[in-house]
Amino acid sequence: MKVFRILIALIVLSTGFYSCTNKENRTRDNVIDSTLQVNVTSILEEKLSEINAQSGQVIVMEVQTGQIKALVGLTRKDSTNYQPCENFSVWQSTGLMHPISLLAALETGKVKLSDKVDTGNGIYQVHGRELKDHNWHRGGYGELTVQEGLAVGSNIATYKTMEKAFGDNPQTFFDLLADMSYGKPDSINGIASLQPYKITEKNITWNCIGYEQLISPIQVLTFYNAIANNGKMIQPQLYKDSVVVINPQMASRASIDSLKQALVFNITDGFGQPAKSDKTTVAGKQGTIVVSTDNGNTVYSVEFCGYFPTDNPKYSIIVSINKTGLPASGGLMAGDAFRQFVDKIMEK
Repeated sequence: MKVFRILIALIVLSTGFYSCTNKENRTRDNVIDSTLQVNVTSILEEKLSEINAQSGQVIVMEVQTGQIKALVGLTRKDSTNYQPCENFSVWQSTGLMHPISLLAALETGKVKLSDKVDTGNGIYQVHGRELKDHNWHRGGYGELTVQEGLAVGSNIATYKTMEKAFGDNPQTFFDLLADMSYGKPDSINGIASLQPYKITEKNITWNCIGYEQLISPIQVLTFYNAIANNGKMIQPQLYKDSVVVINPQMASRASIDSLKQALVFNITDGFGQPAKSDKTTVAGKQGTIVVSTDNGNTVYSVEFCGYFPTDNPKYSIIVSINKTGLPASGGLMAGDAFRQFVDKIMEK
């Protein structure tokens, strides 16, 4: 049965990704690596089944060209089977916002990775609402460096870093996101109905950790790919076209180098360790976020986005999986899948 589903995945490739691509593009040469597409499909299906997830998508992109080498979406068909073609224009909050917010803070010159931030007992009152870290019930993390806060996914560390950088003028944060082309592109040839990034409520407390915004995984990947590319943001491509530059330098090289250091530290010493590969060096970030709550059923998005090799990045990958209920861990679930994709690519 599994072999049959893999054959179906190949048929999807030859017919234009089902509804995920436009009909007029089906005669054009796409840049998908068909062998990698099948391998990624198999690995993702196993991971979704293992963690009893509803759906998931994986995108593998070349850092320098933006060419998409694998584009896989699976969604649950029944209690045991998954079918191809998740909607690649899916629009939801993202747990991968922390590094993006940190990059904006670094750009102000008011923040360094070595700065100390007190996360207290894991619960922080912000304008009458509670901002919590995942370990609040165990007493929180106390004092951390900014780099350590990123590595453990501390919401409080990220917000307090934003306070230091943008406390006098929160609008500057949103202006910097726009200057860095966060949420681009608005459209990708071959992916139907991709919607522009949207802020549903402009509130730095929640925006900086991924809430109150709607964005597609491929748009998040575009940003991380630009980090790997030293600040040069490239348009993702499904077809053999010329390289299109969205933003030639989305942030200063110094800020990007600092963030790259933090993303490597996350893999070596942080919660990103499940993504560590024996075959190459990787950098990236895990994330877990609530995307919906319906009749007491909480749906989480567990994500990982990163690139490799760290010294000369060739590929960037995003893994985004939606599942109902706990446990939900971006590192242990999406990060482990990321490692498997990296290892499969390195085998070639």
